[in-house]
Amino acid sequence: MSGTHSTLVDRQFGAQAEAYVASAVHAAGEDLDWLAAHLATLRPVRLLDLGCGGGHVAYRAAAHAGEVTAADLSDAMLAAVQREAAARGLGNILTQQARAEALPFPDGTFDAVATRFSAHHWSDAAAGLREAARVLAPGGMLFAMDAISPGPPLLDTHLQAVEALRDPSHVRDYSAAEWLRMLAAAGFAVQEVRTCRLRMEFASWTARMRTPDAAQAAIRYLQDALPEAARRQMEVEADGSFMLPTLRIAAAKA
Repeated sequence: MSGTHSTLVDRQFGAQAEAYVASAVHAAGEDLDWLAAHLATLRPVRLLDLGCGGGHVAYRAAAHAGEVTAADLSDAMLAAVQREAAARGLGNILTQQARAEALPFPDGTFDAVATRFSAHHWSDAAAGLREAARVLAPGGMLFAMDAISPGPPLLDTHLQAVEALRDPSHVRDYSAAEWLRMLAAAGFAVQEVRTCRLRMEFASWTARMRTPDAAQAAIRYLQDALPEAARRQMEVEADGSFMLPTLRIAAAKA
C-alpha cells in the first residue's frame, strides 16, 4: 500500500470493518440478486471481489464460483471477511491486500471480476478498470455496481460534497457516461447497464463511518440549502435520509 489516499482509505474503513460486515444496506439488495443471477449462469472458476469491503459480494459469489478472492486495501476489513466467511462455512473465499490500481495478480488470472460500491474510493478509477481488464482472462466478465452522479451540476456538486463530508476518502461518484468511457478505454464491451436508486438512511449512513457531529451538521446545512426542486429530485427527507442514484454494469473483456 502506498500513497496518502490509500492510507486515508485504510484508516477510514479499517476501524469500521465489523460495521460493514453487519451493514443491512450492504448485506442485501437487488444488485446482489442481479449479480448472483449472472454468476449462476457464468459459473466462473475464479472470481475477484475487487474492493470487497464487508465481503458481501464474496459471500454471494461463493455459491457460484470455484474460488473467490476478496481483495481490499484494509487488512482489518480482510480479517473481518475471513472471520465471517469461516462462520458461514465458506471455504472457497481467499483474501488479498491490494490496491485496485496495482493488483498483485498475473494477467488473465480470473474469469470474472465484481466490484460493488468501491470504485468511488479509488484514487484512479480508470487505472483500476484497466487493472481489472488485465487480470481477466479473454472474454472474462466485469460486474460493477456503484453510486453515480445525479447528473445536473447542482446535484452533482451537492452529492460529491456530502459524500466527502461523510467520508473524506470519497473521490468521486462518476456519471453513467464517465463509466462507459472508462470501460471502453480499458477494453471492455458493455453488455448491460441499469440505473436505480437506493435509500440512504441518514443515521446509519453516518454511523457506519463515525462521521463527526460537525460534518453531519454541514451535510444537513447543504441539504437545507438546496432549492426545493433539487431537494425533491434527491428525495431528501426531514431526518436527512435521501435517495442515492446507482448503476449496475455487466461488461466483457474484448
